[in-house]
Amino acid sequence: MNYFLVIDAGTGSGRAVLFDEKGHEISFAQREWRHLNLTGVPGAIDFDVKGNWKIIKELIKEAVHKSHVDPASIIGITSTSMREGLVLYDKNGEELWACSNVDARAQEEVILLKEKGLEKEIYDITGQTFSISDVPRLLWVKRHLPDVYDRIHTLGMISDWVIYKLSGEFFVEPSNVSTSGFFHTMNRTWDAELIDKLDLPKDIYPEVVEPGTKIGKIRKELAQELGLSPDTCIIMGGGDAQLGTIGVGAVSEYDTVILGGTFWQQEVNVKNPVPHPEGKIRINAHAVPGLWQYEGISFLIGLVMRWFRDAFCQEEVRVARELGISAYSILSEEAKGVPAGAYEIMPIFSDVMNYMHWKHAAPSLLNFDINEPEKFGKPQIFRALMENAGFNSLGNLKEITNAIGFYPEEIIFAGGASYSPVWSGIMASVLNVRVKVPRVKEATALGGMMCASVGTGVYKDFVEAKDSVVRFEATYEPDPEEHEVYIEIFKKWREVYKSILELSDRGYLRHMWKAPGE
Repeated sequence: MNYFLVIDAGTGSGRAVLFDEKGHEISFAQREWRHLNLTGVPGAIDFDVKGNWKIIKELIKEAVHKSHVDPASIIGITSTSMREGLVLYDKNGEELWACSNVDARAQEEVILLKEKGLEKEIYDITGQTFSISDVPRLLWVKRHLPDVYDRIHTLGMISDWVIYKLSGEFFVEPSNVSTSGFFHTMNRTWDAELIDKLDLPKDIYPEVVEPGTKIGKIRKELAQELGLSPDTCIIMGGGDAQLGTIGVGAVSEYDTVILGGTFWQQEVNVKNPVPHPEGKIRINAHAVPGLWQYEGISFLIGLVMRWFRDAFCQEEVRVARELGISAYSILSEEAKGVPAGAYEIMPIFSDVMNYMHWKHAAPSLLNFDINEPEKFGKPQIFRALMENAGFNSLGNLKEITNAIGFYPEEIIFAGGASYSPVWSGIMASVLNVRVKVPRVKEATALGGMMCASVGTGVYKDFVEAKDSVVRFEATYEPDPEEHEVYIEIFKKWREVYKSILELSDRGYLRHMWKAPGE
């Protein structure tokens, strides 16, 4: 049996996961890490390359030790990571500077870039706006750390950094570097004209290879240190969301996935990406060669659910602790008996995505009847919050439809939210599509395993890997009557949201979040 090791450099932790060639998880090691402000710069969230590489090596050794497999049978290692995280190197291959995906030091640079009036033109090439891309961060380095900037020899994303540390070779791949904002996403390559428009260095960009490409073998001294075979192949991985969609089987055109975590992503695969006419939806390269993804992002859905649990549901938390289950399971079961529409309780949290002008109204819960407390309690609010995540997903999918003229007949629903049968059923009826829930719901590492298996020739391509590895455990069909209820509430929610957003824009209320320059 062949085995594959996946390194996941996430926002909150590092992980090493060992799989066999059928996609079964054999062992797992995880360590939380903190992205610190190492420089004292306001908003700076640095990526600690020295400390985190030490952690990654420890995780590799732990995962291999736990597995009891022969290290010689681990034939491939790959990586994935948070997107937008950036690493700069000098001519000796030493890391000069690195930041995580939540770094916010470059807000002034975002504003300056927006004032140039280039954003839509850049979006049409890159699929990105300036609000969360790495362009402002590079320009911040140029303005504030000129000595560092002048010594930049090459660069890459954090997943590319892991590959470099393993192999000693500099490469980037389209799925993660397409989130940088200075990569020609539509052509999956570097573009000198784009680089010139952004006033960035002209000759620091490494070779681009596709995910699933064999880079070489592990460095001999590192193999010895980690107890691995020096013949272990290093395979190019990709961005976490893209590998997550591979891990749930979305490897063909028009496959559609909703990943339900702290943030929700709605991902639609296409072969011929066309920029959204108003720049409202993000476009990234998929980790499958020849595919791209339209990406809607719903802000802080999981955090809203956690806030509700922690603020109002102490009794459910106590009972769940006694039963050894999740409080969300109890709340979800209670919400099951609430009729579709939740008596038109109106949550205001994440807006439908408007990537070019990204902001969210003041958090609100509206439309209660205080004379009927039996209809406006915790189960009803919890269901309204679940339905609202569906409305937000519906709005984002509609914006994707505006760009490409396609609306899915079925979606794959994954991530933490998909553990709830009630929520999965709500999603089916809100979106009016069949919803399939995969057996493996937290699938980023599994997508990495599929990259490694393709790169080592165990599977010929991602379709064959998907057919061999991905399994589904449940399917939910939409309820037509419930869908009609939801569509009417969706229309009302869109109008109410505009009013709350206007009040937030006028300064009467505090935005939940808004991008720099808004």
